[in-house]
Amino acid sequence: MLIERADVIVTSPGRNFVTLKITTDDGVVGYGDGTLNGRELAVASYLTDHVVPLLVGRDAHAIEDTWQYLYRGAYWRRGPVTMAAIAAVDTALWDIKAKVAGLPLYQLLGGASRERCLVYGHASGKDIPELFDSVRAHLEEGFRAIRIQTGVPGLDSVYGVASSAAASIGDDTRYDYEPARRSALPAEESWDTRAYLRHVPSVFEAVRGEFGEDVALLHDAHHRLTPIQAAKLGKSLEPYDLFWLEDVTPAENQEALRWVRHHTTTPLAIGEVFNSVWDYQHLIREQLIDYVRSPITHAGGISSVRRIMDYAAMYQVKSGMHGPTDVSPIGLAAAVHLGMALHNFGIQEYMVHSERTREVFGPTHEFAGGGLRPSEEPGLGIHFDEALAAEHPYERAYLPVNRLQDGTVHDW
Repeated sequence: MLIERADVIVTSPGRNFVTLKITTDDGVVGYGDGTLNGRELAVASYLTDHVVPLLVGRDAHAIEDTWQYLYRGAYWRRGPVTMAAIAAVDTALWDIKAKVAGLPLYQLLGGASRERCLVYGHASGKDIPELFDSVRAHLEEGFRAIRIQTGVPGLDSVYGVASSAAASIGDDTRYDYEPARRSALPAEESWDTRAYLRHVPSVFEAVRGEFGEDVALLHDAHHRLTPIQAAKLGKSLEPYDLFWLEDVTPAENQEALRWVRHHTTTPLAIGEVFNSVWDYQHLIREQLIDYVRSPITHAGGISSVRRIMDYAAMYQVKSGMHGPTDVSPIGLAAAVHLGMALHNFGIQEYMVHSERTREVFGPTHEFAGGGLRPSEEPGLGIHFDEALAAEHPYERAYLPVNRLQDGTVHDW
């Protein structure tokens, strides 16, 4: 079974997505997600101009060989653009293989290791009362694990906080947080680390006091802290029993995690900006983290993330794959299928895509009992509507730039 054609589709049903459609010579179609928020066209070009010409005529079943051909053959390895493009190809080929086999994809990855994949949702608010409303809404929806983000007194805009009180789960006004804004230049936000470090412990004290000990709570520092600041935050949050503290410091400085680990027992999740097993080599081997955050979409596909997680399993490190709405429903479906099969699955991030996005991609996975389960139909369980996708053309969008209050560019 040979690859007859490959098409790159860029669509923006509320936000931008890059989709690769691979068609075989006997008409089987597979889909892969190559979305890279704020740099979508770089991946689209990489696929269209450099990868698609290499795919036509290749054996669609030779997934591992194709992965190695694209990774090693280019000479220039790793990086988010390259690995997102390879991920799109890899995921689409797994989708094809499962459809030919007549099985849901997780069955080809070893079968189910659990009934469903535990997920966490995003609760946020500009202040404590608004945050409480968001937490209650998530609990009513059935979430058992919730990420907590809130505004910081004195700061106008803070990462992870919905832009309005109406942005909550429910109908199409639900919280579909899109930090990449449609503008000629990136928006600029301001940051005050001391104000943040003073405020966050009081937020978790209030949430635990209101909602008790049973709900699993998570928090994302979004790379904004130095190692000593990260250690201080982790220690100050220990009384509130977090499921994890995410991206406490820029992860490229892997020595920093040794310092943080030494000072706090709060579990650490790292890696949504990592895109290969090499990025995790020291962090996993030295057990400096507890959860791997790389999504299938940005880390080379199902084949690549499976290798990362097999390595992580040797050190009791679990998965916690990045899964906001800038990973398309294709990428989310792939994560859920892999999560069903992984023995060392931990949790899956889950932000509900907008109604328009769901209409374009037609996902069939099911949320119930605090978790996601893929459908039993062959492949990924995606029904992509190309005609509808064409009605939503690409719109240039940039992620914000963050500055300290003195004007210094800071991590966003």
